Amino acid sequence: MIEVHDLAKSFGKIRAVDGLTFNVQEGEIVGLLGPNGAGKTTAMRILTGFLTPTEGTVRINGLDMLKFPRKVQSILGYLPEDVPLYKDMTVESFLKFVVRMKGLPIRKRRDAIGEAVELCKLEDVRKRIIGKLSKGYRQRVGLAQALIGRPKVLILDEPTSGLDPRQINEIRQLIRNLKGKQTILLSTHILPEASMVSDRVLIINKGKLVATGTPKELADRLCSGQELFVTVRPSGKLLAPLVDKVPGVLSIQRMSVGDDGVERYKIISDKSQDVRSGIARALVAEGVDLVELRSEAMSLEDVFLKLVTQEDPFAAAEAESSRGGN
Repeated sequence: MIEVHDLAKSFGKIRAVDGLTFNVQEGEIVGLLGPNGAGKTTAMRILTGFLTPTEGTVRINGLDMLKFPRKVQSILGYLPEDVPLYKDMTVESFLKFVVRMKGLPIRKRRDAIGEAVELCKLEDVRKRIIGKLSKGYRQRVGLAQALIGRPKVLILDEPTSGLDPRQINEIRQLIRNLKGKQTILLSTHILPEASMVSDRVLIINKGKLVATGTPKELADRLCSGQELFVTVRPSGKLLAPLVDKVPGVLSIQRMSVGDDGVERYKIISDKSQDVRSGIARALVAEGVDLVELRSEAMSLEDVFLKLVTQEDPFAAAEAESSRGGN
């Protein structure tokens, strides 16, 4: 549905987008992540026809954006980072203006407005002046104009910006409910949000695509070993000799000792082996009082930080794995 190939955009000597290539399949929800200045907003403005690329192509629903901008824009819903609203209009009058600009048939306009108002929970402020609404409500008006008329493709730049926790949950649920019905590309700086609503994420840094996949796929590629955390009560025994003999264990490190003497350790194991039962048996057999044994997968935040702070994180992970994690 969305095809981006070798996309680049320069502003003088600054290369804001640098050779981006990716696809978004029909009905898929994809999160676009990156640090400030990574090129997310620039890429979205190109995808929606507000900026012309320096190089590369964008095709949406099979149509080239440069050749058929109006046709492409007719099937797009766009929520920009800074929502352009006419603040002297009421919510209802603004949405009536939007349906006219989008060219919806007269017979469909009333239902389209009603649906957008219901989806974005705007019924209570429908008659109010936009400029007198809270930032959260203005954000929802912006989302309503993007959703109105059920466009095939939604481009959402920070859709939950300015919303309170309850409103954020409502918008996340709304986006999840659109899965399979509309193709959605959304940017967000809230990493758990990307995990909750997206089928897949694209991570860009310095204008380049550095990774794509589900959070689990990226974590599996980046993590050379599985992390386990063990808590034991004091026993006077050294854990390292007991744990090292378990097949698959690569290293053990004492992390802390509590005021009550409880010791906490981090164990790195081969990610292809589940060593938890072996570790538990080895400790219990030696009379060690095992309080807790848990594994902890890399979060999307861990993945993100590793990707944007290393030149080639995947190569680094592979090199670490080849050294046995030492």
